[in-house]
Amino acid sequence: MKRIKLIIIVGLLSFFMGSCNYLDYSEASYLKKEDIFSNWDRTQSFLSDIYTSLPVGFAPVGGAMRASAADDAEFVLDYSSVQKFNDGSWSSIQTLDDQWGQMYSGIRAVNLLLEEVKGRTFDDYKWTDTYADEMTQFNNYPHEARFLRAFFYLQLIQRYGNVPLITTVLTEDEANAVSPTSYDDIVKYIITECDAIIPLLPVSYVAFTSAKETGRATKGAAMALKARTLLYAASPLHNPSGTAQKWVDAAKAAKDIINTTTYSLEANYNAFLNNVASKELILERREGNQNYFERANFPIGYEGGNTGNCPTQNLVDAYEMKANGLSISDPNSGYNPVNPYTGRDPRLDLTILYNTSTFKSKPLEIWVGGANAAPKTNATKTGYYLKKYVIEAVSLDPNSISTRQHTWVLFRYGEVLLNYAEAMNEAYGPESASDLGMTALQAVNLIRARAKMPVFPTGLTKDQFRTKLRNERRVELAFEEHRFWDIRRWKIGETTRDIYGMEIIKNADGTYKYTKKLVERRVYEDKMNLYPIPLSELYKNNKLKQNTGW
Repeated sequence: MKRIKLIIIVGLLSFFMGSCNYLDYSEASYLKKEDIFSNWDRTQSFLSDIYTSLPVGFAPVGGAMRASAADDAEFVLDYSSVQKFNDGSWSSIQTLDDQWGQMYSGIRAVNLLLEEVKGRTFDDYKWTDTYADEMTQFNNYPHEARFLRAFFYLQLIQRYGNVPLITTVLTEDEANAVSPTSYDDIVKYIITECDAIIPLLPVSYVAFTSAKETGRATKGAAMALKARTLLYAASPLHNPSGTAQKWVDAAKAAKDIINTTTYSLEANYNAFLNNVASKELILERREGNQNYFERANFPIGYEGGNTGNCPTQNLVDAYEMKANGLSISDPNSGYNPVNPYTGRDPRLDLTILYNTSTFKSKPLEIWVGGANAAPKTNATKTGYYLKKYVIEAVSLDPNSISTRQHTWVLFRYGEVLLNYAEAMNEAYGPESASDLGMTALQAVNLIRARAKMPVFPTGLTKDQFRTKLRNERRVELAFEEHRFWDIRRWKIGETTRDIYGMEIIKNADGTYKYTKKLVERRVYEDKMNLYPIPLSELYKNNKLKQNTGW
């Protein structure tokens, strides 16, 4: 998207977007509303700024990825606020990942834009060469804005459950007197909004106008938002009675995306990472050229490396054996604890750095006393370092520092196939196609084929398929933030308390002794499936109700 060029707009957008409260418009602001929305460039800039409220998961909580608040990683810094997720010390007073204000500021900006752009034709520009192009873009802005608002509401309900549904511009007093709307009703609202804009949004912006802007809300993005929303609503946390129709609806929504044939899996698993041209990407959040993610995650012992999100043994153990697709806990798998990383799912090598992995042309020494291990300060706690999303080519050498563009995946086709497989299994079982034409088994085996892993076997029960599919989802979507939310919607938090790592000793003959060790015992209570509503919001609006247990 085009960058905001007018400094005065930045100041105005800060006024509209920067507060957690619903602010009345002030005549004392840099520009009046009419000054913004009567100008095409300023209107474009206003919408572009709303896009900045889309999440980016490189360091959302205390400098850590959300995986470090799940059982996929352990953050190296004990004082990071992400550790409060793990020790249970967060609360409505000490909130974490508090998106209440950010999302409602984005929602208010959408509501304002939708009100102000109605009927505008910018007649003063009619005789310019770019008028037709600019009006095509302008007339699409409401559809983009509605997508963003629906996305923001999913962000709210997956955290807080019941929240106020606000679709008009309110004064501060009005906003602080709004009653919460039920989770199910907001799901219905999101689906209604998606259904309304899916026919209106373009498939792609490459040929939409001469601007060829990408990274904006598309038809596929709205379809993916609908599919994920329905999947979450069908899950045990929000569907305790196990209503089958909710799973059917989620499966249909995912299948609609598959049927478009707009997206496809990359031939190589990691080809969608930091690649805005990937045919697998449906929507992404783009970061400008930077190297903060590499500074935070390059292994200790490398120039500029500070460690960061350390993958756990829990996650490493989830990678099956390549030869037969069996879990390493299966005595028939062929797993060798003396050479624990040999013969594993190829995605392991593309996601995690382990002892002897090659990084920047030299092997990692993660054995005790090695170049990249304890007792070095900030060495990995788990025996592993992060590879996924890290751009190895970035240089942190003070004499040749470099940066690269980073891209955070919001929706991709691989997730859609897994969403479909999960919903189909819950609705019909592993091998029934119903009237949708593809079974859960067929969908997941597309993922397996790309990963160069054996297909799921036939004859699995629904429960057996669910267990294996959840593991597949964990591995395929590792460090893309899904595990954190899957733990909650599946209500499996109690199984994620014990965090393991690998202690490695180098023997005199050059071989290694690998010993699994307990790194941390975390706190997880059922109430943590939803966030506490911030106490500050309860004080402002006495109609809000705190979530159970908080």
